[in-house]
Amino acid sequence: MAPSTPLLTVRGSEGLYMVNGPPHFTESTVFPRESGKNCKVYTFSKDGTLFAWGNGEKVNIISVTNKGLLHSFDLPKAVCLEFSPKNTVLATWQPYTTSKDGTAGIPNLQLYDVKTGTCLKSFIQKKTQNWCPSWSEDETLCARNVNNEVHFFENNNFNTIANKLHLQKINDFVLSPGPQPYKVAVYVPGSKGAPSFVRLYQYPNFAGPHAALANKSFFKADKVTMLWNKKATAVLVIASTDVDKTGASYYGEQTLHYIATNGESAVVQLPKNGPIYDVVWNSSSTEFCAVYGFMPAKATIFNLRCDPVFDFGTGPRNAAYYSPHGHILVLAGFGNLRGQMEVWDVKNYKLISKPVASDSTYFAWCPDGEHILTATCAPRLRVNNGYKIWHYTGSILHKYDVPSNAELWQVSWQPFLDGVFPAKTVTYQAVPSEVPSEEPKVATAYRPPALRNKPITNSKLHEEEPPQNMKSQSGNDKPLSKTALKNQRKHEAKKAAKQEARSDKSPDLAPTPAPQSTPRNTISQSISGDPEIDKKIKNLKKKLKAIEQLKEQAATGKQLEKNQLEKIQKETALLQELEDLELGI
Repeated sequence: MAPSTPLLTVRGSEGLYMVNGPPHFTESTVFPRESGKNCKVYTFSKDGTLFAWGNGEKVNIISVTNKGLLHSFDLPKAVCLEFSPKNTVLATWQPYTTSKDGTAGIPNLQLYDVKTGTCLKSFIQKKTQNWCPSWSEDETLCARNVNNEVHFFENNNFNTIANKLHLQKINDFVLSPGPQPYKVAVYVPGSKGAPSFVRLYQYPNFAGPHAALANKSFFKADKVTMLWNKKATAVLVIASTDVDKTGASYYGEQTLHYIATNGESAVVQLPKNGPIYDVVWNSSSTEFCAVYGFMPAKATIFNLRCDPVFDFGTGPRNAAYYSPHGHILVLAGFGNLRGQMEVWDVKNYKLISKPVASDSTYFAWCPDGEHILTATCAPRLRVNNGYKIWHYTGSILHKYDVPSNAELWQVSWQPFLDGVFPAKTVTYQAVPSEVPSEEPKVATAYRPPALRNKPITNSKLHEEEPPQNMKSQSGNDKPLSKTALKNQRKHEAKKAAKQEARSDKSPDLAPTPAPQSTPRNTISQSISGDPEIDKKIKNLKKKLKAIEQLKEQAATGKQLEKNQLEKIQKETALLQELEDLELGI
């Protein structure tokens, strides 16, 4: 039986409703539209069969398959909802409040049994950050961060704490995906000269100095983001500081670390300086993509040895999204960038399409691995709100713009479990569409009045780097060992030293040239004994060397600036001045 098409849920000032996915895009009868502006939150279960929403009065749960209302809870202030992985528990969170006399507030985190509708347990959870308990995929384990400890519950029995992980000042933790054995990554920020660190543990082995599977410490970290791969064999840690003490970046300073459950760890060497915008694992768990560096940003795929596999060059991008099957990668520039997207076939490293989704604030892959959702939502942007459905080949299949007096707050796909939609062969031909493609308006650069009647010179602020395959050309994808890599570097260093020695010898062997020849051959190693004259000679040689480099750039076809051309014109005068100084020695 073919899987049904994923639904699209839309929440905004026009109300809450669902839309049928491709190819129909009609309003769905699964969920009758709820008008009004009171809907604050909604969520699907992990398999997409249950749907819950809060309308300012109650939190309701319906079955998407049979369209029936299952439960209704009296929670008018609920702003966060989450289902457990197997749809057993619904977690709800309301803002924590205390009474005027200073007495403690009532518990604001409730866990409801989806089957019976009874409240299993209530907790006090003051912060919105990490409000939701973390479950293992089979729901055998559930964990919460409470007062610098991670509390573990087993089989959804929340009345008994089965285990505790206690470290001084645990700030964050992430439970591993997948089946047993369960693993947990914890982050402890540094204090009083001690470094911050991330440790990996296997549940329930927390006791003893050698209980940790792996440990990675670093000094430059005010906060971290921890990303498990799907197979739970490794964690990527983005360590960030709020302030870059070197003054190079407004965004603080970021470093990327790799930690494996077998104890290996490494700093991922990023070839370009600047912020780390995004890091994402492929669903295969064997490689990850990082988007980093001052604009135009670089994007690179790394393997589990943290060696670069493919470099996408530079471009206006700050985000990366793998398709659910992991065979297509979208590199995009959203937020303060123009919304340019690059869709890549990552098995063959071929560019599929380059669509532009201007003013987008949201991006999501459809569970079928073929369609893409982009949206412009409030409050990030309050004008031109709406959403678009794309095929990855660049065609717009559906477009909806909300009226000018309305706002779009949230839009998302109905989730499906992995494996429901089979992976299809990548196609490069754009699929047909009835929606006309939008040609982005190309903004012309401002030209002052004095230059408007003169020919335009093509000058770029940055030279963009092209994509480059970083795999070994021998056809063997297996990376070099540490010893082989060391030997290779030694060999390259020796080769470079030999070439340098040859170039140093060649000017001495050549006959004395005429003054009009290239400055490299003209310059001799004469010393006058007068420090002032020696300084002038040194400066002249430096200028002539720079002119030689500019001439080489011009020979390769590079467009030179006006001041650079003027430097080249001064070459003859500088040569004459150098000759006069040397003859006067």
